[in-house]
Amino acid sequence: MNETKTPALQYRFDGPEDAPVLILGPSLGTTWHMWDRQVPELAKQWRVFRFDLPGHGGAPAYPVASVGELTSRLLATLDAVGVQRFGYTGCALGGAVGLELALRHPERIASLALIAASPRFGTADEFRQRGVIVRTNGLDPIARTSPDRWFTGGFASAQPPITDWAVQMVRTTDPGCYIAACEALATFDVRSQLGGVGVPTLVLAGSEDRVTGPAQARTLVAGVPDARLAVVPGASHLVPVEQPAAVTDLLVRHFSSAWKPAFDSDTGQMAIPAAPAKPVLAAAPPQPVPVAEIAPPVVESGRTPGRPDRYDTGIKVRREVLGDAYVDRALAQADDFSGDFQELVTRYAWGEIWDRPGLDRRSRSCVTLTALVAGGHTDELASHVRAALRNGLTPVEIKEVLLQAAVYCGLPAAGRAFTVAQQVIREETTPTE
Repeated sequence: MNETKTPALQYRFDGPEDAPVLILGPSLGTTWHMWDRQVPELAKQWRVFRFDLPGHGGAPAYPVASVGELTSRLLATLDAVGVQRFGYTGCALGGAVGLELALRHPERIASLALIAASPRFGTADEFRQRGVIVRTNGLDPIARTSPDRWFTGGFASAQPPITDWAVQMVRTTDPGCYIAACEALATFDVRSQLGGVGVPTLVLAGSEDRVTGPAQARTLVAGVPDARLAVVPGASHLVPVEQPAAVTDLLVRHFSSAWKPAFDSDTGQMAIPAAPAKPVLAAAPPQPVPVAEIAPPVVESGRTPGRPDRYDTGIKVRREVLGDAYVDRALAQADDFSGDFQELVTRYAWGEIWDRPGLDRRSRSCVTLTALVAGGHTDELASHVRAALRNGLTPVEIKEVLLQAAVYCGLPAAGRAFTVAQQVIREETTPTE
């Protein structure tokens, strides 16, 4: 039996080998060099571990499908170099990894700092739209606009070498890995789980950050039991680059006070205490249930007894393929007359058919586009052209599907389809300056 080995992340260490480990996690589109200005000071007290995201900074291009998968790769890399317990700082996507660590692997993390982070990054539609743009136009449009997202206007104009560095850093990223990371952020949402973060946490935001600014930071502080907020004035999204001294000072103070590894007099080294064992709770004795409280099984309309309800799966798939905005509009327009139909569509079309394993979503989009052309359903075609782009089809591939449909479904039907598809593709793939 062959075992699939988890690909290791590209990494580097700085600082004394016997010091406690402090991990610095990067933002999407950056490399470990975003932390260059923090390392000299941090490495005086900690063994600093930096890593690159897959396909970033020349790292091997093994895309990740979720923040959880990225976290697993990080832990596998740490296991390989013998690091068990550590402090963690992450910026944006790196901050999502920090939250995942604190929630799923609390025994590994001693203290946490989240920079430009959020329990949910924008909307799923926004990140899937970014993936469509990269798939169609490459990374250049994203690279050219990255300084506007990352830095304040004054900093970008006063520091052209750093601005050029930022653009080049994004341009050299592997597009497939960038798109996969966008998808990972699209599905990341831990808003309801913040109370489970059980380590001291510093939440840091730039006052001018329009991506994940003070509002998102306050959401984190309100939800994490042991968290405090620091807002850095005059900084945008990439705070460690724009205000390096302020960020360094805040990190040193946080990790020095919130995480104090014990000194082992026998070895002369700083010993990281093991995570406390989880308390074992004695099971409560079963309570008898009065006969009168035992209700008969309820069979919902539209469901077959003994079969799982596919509505939750259906609404998830429907949102991933068509987008939150489209699905929200459809559900909001439903009333007593049409509500059952919307439930049928969600449960059967999306929960049963679109979730079947026999075809991937790209193939299902090809079939759906062809069927809509054949039926002359141009009203539905626009939403499914958008869905096809989300599912990974390029404009060239959509054109080929419509050309194929023209032969078998008729030229007039295909002509109308080309008009609709051309407009949608223009809207979806034109980069926003």
